[in-house]
Amino acid sequence: QRKNPFSNDDRLASKPAHTHRGDPTYGRPPEGSQTEQRGKDAHSHVGKEVEELCLIIRSTGEVGEDGHVSVTFGQLFETYVTISNKVVGILLRARKHGLVHFEGEMLWQGKDDDVIITLL
Repeated sequence: QRKNPFSNDDRLASKPAHTHRGDPTYGRPPEGSQTEQRGKDAHSHVGKEVEELCLIIRSTGEVGEDGHVSVTFGQLFETYVTISNKVVGILLRARKHGLVHFEGEMLWQGKDDDVIITLL
């Protein structure tokens, strides 16, 4: 059972080190592993999608009296869905990083088309 069936080489799997919640490595892949690299690549890819979403809001939105660019969710959805089908997920990530603001927890196509999304 110590042989890793998912690996191409014949090395025996090392016994995993047990970590506890207070440990900074808890819940993280081993440094230098392919899992760590895939996580970094995914994080970078999502960051690029957030940047692209902000550029689209800037280009399709209108500047308000406060100087911030705003667009309705319906307009943004119609524009961005041709680029990516993950509009809502990318919006939530952008809000988490303080780049956009909108009311509500989740946005739904059709129901929330009039919700204003503001680029911060």
